Amino acid sequence: METVIVAEKPKKIHRFQIGLNVVVQIGLLIFLALMVNYLGFEHYRRWDFSRDQKYALSDKTKRMLDSLKGKLRITVFFSPNTPITNDVQGLLTEYQYAAKGKIDVEQIDPERSFSRAKELFDKYKVVTDESMLVLDYEGRNKTVKASEMAEVDQSGMAMGEGPRVTTFKGEQAISGAIIDLTEGKKNVIGYVLGHKEPPIAEAAPNLMTVERAPASPISVLKTFIENENIKLQELNLFNVDAIAAEMKTIMIVGPQYDFSDREMQLLRDFWNKQGRILLLLDPSAKTPKLDAFLAELGVRVNDDRLMAMVRTGIEEIARVRDVIGRFLPDSAITKRLADVRAPFLGGTCSLTLDSQRVQAGGVQLQPLVQAEKGYWGEVDYNSDDPAKLQFEQNRDHAAPLTIAVSIEKGGSGDERVRVNSSRMVVVSNALFVQDNALTQDQQALDFISGSINWLMSREQMIGIAPKVPKTLTFSLDQTALRNLRWIVLVLMPLVPALIGSAVWWKRRA
Repeated sequence: METVIVAEKPKKIHRFQIGLNVVVQIGLLIFLALMVNYLGFEHYRRWDFSRDQKYALSDKTKRMLDSLKGKLRITVFFSPNTPITNDVQGLLTEYQYAAKGKIDVEQIDPERSFSRAKELFDKYKVVTDESMLVLDYEGRNKTVKASEMAEVDQSGMAMGEGPRVTTFKGEQAISGAIIDLTEGKKNVIGYVLGHKEPPIAEAAPNLMTVERAPASPISVLKTFIENENIKLQELNLFNVDAIAAEMKTIMIVGPQYDFSDREMQLLRDFWNKQGRILLLLDPSAKTPKLDAFLAELGVRVNDDRLMAMVRTGIEEIARVRDVIGRFLPDSAITKRLADVRAPFLGGTCSLTLDSQRVQAGGVQLQPLVQAEKGYWGEVDYNSDDPAKLQFEQNRDHAAPLTIAVSIEKGGSGDERVRVNSSRMVVVSNALFVQDNALTQDQQALDFISGSINWLMSREQMIGIAPKVPKTLTFSLDQTALRNLRWIVLVLMPLVPALIGSAVWWKRRA
């Protein structure tokens, strides 16, 4: 029987359907590409993986940029051969990203764009050829020179080497200039003198000798504060009838002598008129009138010294009087420093807060810094007998030990409510802000800066300030150099020699 095979009729090609599918697929690809680009432009993140976080902006700078209300224009007049050109460009990119559209940057090479550079030089009255930035905000402008943003070592130029950037501090200079522009007028803080406080001005040079005049023992603190649009002005209460109205805040740093009755009256009048006071006490100085004024506000200065026993070896224990302080998270001043430790060098006494004074109304007390665990307040601190310098439950003061406190009279418990009030920050140590006591990590400077900004009602400026990066250096003693010599001359050549010998022996076998 013959089998008949019938071939199937080929299916009709639907060209329209295929074309429609291709168009839809291309449309979907374009839509996905647009969505990816949109998300990339609007919701992207940046990370700084450099060793010293060179371009990462500090918390304080980010908060300051968030508070900008107008548009900031930055014009960059940098020639390509300036050593910090790339650093400045990278830093300004971070500023633009953090400001979220509030900063416009224009790059101008004065050597190539001569006409544009001359136009802006005439507009901003620029009279220098140095590379610089010009910041323009609401009709006010300020220049930041390249020399203010970096320290450059040019000692190698005689040997044919180029200039070497040792320290780049562009964020400090740019953020300081932005603060100056946004606030306009400088804030004045009165620095009280007349009781053997550390001077803020350098001594006059001696023309009879070649020795340099001694610098102020708090020169680092002074520079740090003045970079935040603040001017420190000397104030001697002996010579005034009242504290000037422009001084909304005053600083009292480590007075060695007590205030007179007249000075205390000026201080009380200033406090009662919504004055702001930063008071750093020296426990070794006797200031009963100043202590009595604090007692009226609910803060008692205890006659003790904070001590701790620390292990220095396997069986060695030593007594230390330098205190490691812990910042508390419950205050606007220290909440961004929470869990940070800072050294308070020299003698430190404890402060006792009067809770009944708080309940009586009108005064709010807030502890800011407490000593780490292991410290006690020794009452018999002048004794030479080591047996007496031990903690006794019924005599000495036990933890927790407060060493810094904020006081506010007439304020509001809600940080969002702005009211006129009297404010004070009291610290029972005055040595920790001096140049020879400041550490590289500058926690003390961040704390003092936060205290001052809280006193001046600039809460948006409270935060961790930009760090000054240091050059990474290594110092090796004779033993380390000898070990390094053995590693380079013996060990490093020996390793490949052993590997080669092992390969040769295996092939020979």
